Amino acid sequence: MINLTPWLNAPAWYIAFSGGLDSTVLLHLLADHARRHATPPLHAIHIHHGLQPAADTWPAHCKAVCERLGIELRVVHVQVAPGASLEQAARDARYAAFERIIGPGDVLFTGQHREDQAETLLFRLLRGTGLRGLAAMPTQRQMGQGYLARPLLTCSRQQLHDYAQTHGLVWIEDPSNRDTAFARNFLRNDVFPLLQQRWPQASGNLARCAEHLGEAQGLLDELAENDLATAEEGAPSAWPGLDSLDLAALAGLSPARQRNVLQYWLSQRTRLPDARHWAGWADLRDAAIDTQPVWQLTDGRLLRSHGRIWWLSGDWLQPTAGPQRWLQPEIPLPLPGNGSVQLQGRPVGDLHIAYRQGGETLDVAGRGRRDLKRLLNELQVPHFVRPRLPLLYRGDQLLAVANLPALGQADCQLHWVPPTNAQGLS
Repeated sequence: MINLTPWLNAPAWYIAFSGGLDSTVLLHLLADHARRHATPPLHAIHIHHGLQPAADTWPAHCKAVCERLGIELRVVHVQVAPGASLEQAARDARYAAFERIIGPGDVLFTGQHREDQAETLLFRLLRGTGLRGLAAMPTQRQMGQGYLARPLLTCSRQQLHDYAQTHGLVWIEDPSNRDTAFARNFLRNDVFPLLQQRWPQASGNLARCAEHLGEAQGLLDELAENDLATAEEGAPSAWPGLDSLDLAALAGLSPARQRNVLQYWLSQRTRLPDARHWAGWADLRDAAIDTQPVWQLTDGRLLRSHGRIWWLSGDWLQPTAGPQRWLQPEIPLPLPGNGSVQLQGRPVGDLHIAYRQGGETLDVAGRGRRDLKRLLNELQVPHFVRPRLPLLYRGDQLLAVANLPALGQADCQLHWVPPTNAQGLS
């Protein structure tokens, strides 16, 4: 019924086991395969959202099913953040829990089927989603340190129901699935039955359409990779881990190619903006050269500085701590929320790390004492880096500026590993 060959070399298999029809069939299929063939260790994960009283009985049901099949079950309780979309918030909490559990190369199996694919396409069409959103749910994608796999995507829900009845499986019927106040339930319970009365092949045709859209998106991704190769050139080596693109290279593309390459680049970093918010890109791109425009997105922000656009998220959006004494300069010094620094050379005296306050000066070899602000301008240090750029002091004397060899004595160089730019996007 399903092909599991692509995932046989994974260190471990996990299944998202809600106890519903889809995941019950998938669990039974995986367990049956594991009995007949050599497979990675199989584990089940049940996410308890606590959103309805009936859900309190589901972990016990899932445990009983797993015990009969000889499969280890892990029940994970999550908190669903309040917001406009309960469905989205529950999904975010669920997948965040999965990412915390699966290890490098592990595979998490989920039970989406053909009708889920069709419903997703129709739902996103009604929301006016772009091509990337309309593309089919992939059979496999990266998730955290491992992968998410959907081996049932070519199976219809009727096939799963028939399999469950043939094998005497018992599953949970979630009462919230009948609540048509949720958009997906309305499509599933009210819209799709009407469509299939008139067009019996509607689900299959919509799922096939999603596959075609996925192929088209794949071609656009290849174009985006070519455009990115040019735009990523010239990134300053002084700020490792900071993602940036050359603004002139982007501006030289047509507006459609600009959006395409940015969607590809941003999709790995943040949830993408809808069509109404793409005006933020035009404002960022076209702002006067002496301004510091910002495009705020869901999981971070884009800034412009010295001819490049820069992606900031995670610790980069948090304030730095105050001055910090360096009692053991022979070992790296962690900076709260700001990475770490390491010293090359051994200056004597009372050393500490501080940040710019304004008015700093520095002795530069062959140039005498110079204003730090002017020196940073000469070296084209991005404006957003300057407030968190570590400065090495001995008492009141500024000795070195991190990652800028020209702004330090030959026997006193400060190397900074900037903070992470990650935000844990699913």
